[in-house]
Amino acid sequence: MSKKLFAIASLLIVASMILGACAPAATTPAAPVAPQVVTKEVVVTKEVEKIVTVEVAAPTAVPEAKAAVLRINLGTYPDLIDPQKSSFVNEIAHLKLIYEGLTKFNEKLETVPGAAEKWEYNADTTELTFTLRKDLKYSDGTLLNAKRYEYSLLRNINPETAGEYAAITDEIKGAPEWRGADTAAADYDAEKLKAEVGVQALDASGAPCADYEQADCLTLKLTFSKPAPYFHTIMGIWVAFPAKQENIEEGGEVWWNSSKFQVGNGPYVLQNLEPFVRGYFTPNANYWGGKGATAIEYRYINDSSVAFEAYKNNELDIIGAAAEDKAVIDADPDLSAQRMTYPGSCTFAVMFHQAKEPFTDPKVREAFAYGYDRESWVKDVLSGIGSPTLTWIPKGYPGYKEGETRFGFDAAKAVQALKDSTYGGPDKINALGLELTFSDSPRNRVRYEWLAAQYKTILGVDLKLNPVESTTYTALTKDVKTAPVMFILGWCADYPDPQNWLSVYWKTGGFGERIAYSNADFDALVNQADVELDPAKRADLYAQAQDLLVGQAAVAFAWNNVNNYMVKPWVKGITTTPQDSGWPGDINPEGITIDVSMMPK
Repeated sequence: MSKKLFAIASLLIVASMILGACAPAATTPAAPVAPQVVTKEVVVTKEVEKIVTVEVAAPTAVPEAKAAVLRINLGTYPDLIDPQKSSFVNEIAHLKLIYEGLTKFNEKLETVPGAAEKWEYNADTTELTFTLRKDLKYSDGTLLNAKRYEYSLLRNINPETAGEYAAITDEIKGAPEWRGADTAAADYDAEKLKAEVGVQALDASGAPCADYEQADCLTLKLTFSKPAPYFHTIMGIWVAFPAKQENIEEGGEVWWNSSKFQVGNGPYVLQNLEPFVRGYFTPNANYWGGKGATAIEYRYINDSSVAFEAYKNNELDIIGAAAEDKAVIDADPDLSAQRMTYPGSCTFAVMFHQAKEPFTDPKVREAFAYGYDRESWVKDVLSGIGSPTLTWIPKGYPGYKEGETRFGFDAAKAVQALKDSTYGGPDKINALGLELTFSDSPRNRVRYEWLAAQYKTILGVDLKLNPVESTTYTALTKDVKTAPVMFILGWCADYPDPQNWLSVYWKTGGFGERIAYSNADFDALVNQADVELDPAKRADLYAQAQDLLVGQAAVAFAWNNVNNYMVKPWVKGITTTPQDSGWPGDINPEGITIDVSMMPK
């Protein structure tokens, strides 16, 4: 959502705003298989490192070489796997297998029915009513009703959850008031604020549902404070995924790290999670939409060179194709035939923390934006796998601005901007010991050495490289208090609309606050655009907002991605979309098969 964020090796997930009318036929559910539970100690890193004990499924045996298992390298192990708190691609890749929203997205990125069989707006789109399918079940065979979705939305809004995407449901009546409330205030009344939120699970008579056991609780009614004709799409992303309240409460802070508590309603069951090693998923026999043909195994190899060797040794079926391996792949007919390259939907930027020196000074931000040679980065570092950009919304998406030239690479302007800053040049900045923080791997060290050398050459600024463990890097970049002073991060589309790129990310209270970005004029423009029903006026308001953002040199916009994967020839049935950020085919994992007859003996 990002997303929807990602740290160079990983990207964020998808949605759409087009109503779809058809859905797969339901299948007869089978009895669930309960995972065996053992106790295991797991290292969880946030601001400090600590050891916690969680209950996880006992490790399953590694499948035979010719078993029908789709083996995917996902890279960094998730910082967390919580529907109402997650935002990075690798986190969402797990949630999309385990859970399903009321809506979901097809191969055309259209919004189609998911757990809900239909939805309906009132005349002015200030109310939205979903009707759930009958007899929905979780993977453990227990009932899934509308009360579960009510809980998920309220949990997303609850300020105590402090979710990464909490603001995306602010259209709901009473949501921003509760979300923004000071929980430490003497007059804070959570129950009163919660009662005023426009989310209601209703039974067949139209009365509020009593509990999670009520089979006729099939209606979810949302009331908005302003028109929200796109909100059926929001209900297809992870913030509304129905994790079980009792599991969250029993599992505690790290409930998400346990296959005992990750009981969902999606196409797959998390059978086993071995932190930092692998996640193992099996088809959910109780999923209404059909049973997957293969098991899925996620591996967490952060070093792309190691992952590439494992792929060549037939230990993995899908990996991201790194720029450093392009020459080897191009020179090998078999490997080059296995590469899948197609347009992506993500923008990367060099992030400047605007509450930390020296980036409190706009002129310093301008200097670093002018001093970044995007063309050379894409050519020399990414081996052409991407395209330079000077704007936020990527080409091919609504709101893209053709011909943007501000803050393109210009060494003379970079030097002058730094001279015009309050620092007067590089010496005072060098005295700060400015750090460039990144997710550590041998290849990433080479990449960031290139970037540091460029800034030294152009600006005379010494950047101290600060490599950190990949999962820790993810955690650090999520909070304005811990976010590094300078780092690279990206955003991928949740749904193809300027609102997702501008309002969701840069409006005060959104993801831009990680680097302390907040601008009242920008907020006013996107707030007006968000409720504007005239398409031309709406597009113009978003264009003005993006122009303002670019003109502030809030970040150094860098490059747009290309989806670039390696896929073994025995993997069949992959459906791709521009928004494939975790791995190709995750839009319809149930449709993927493994032709074991093609696998080496």
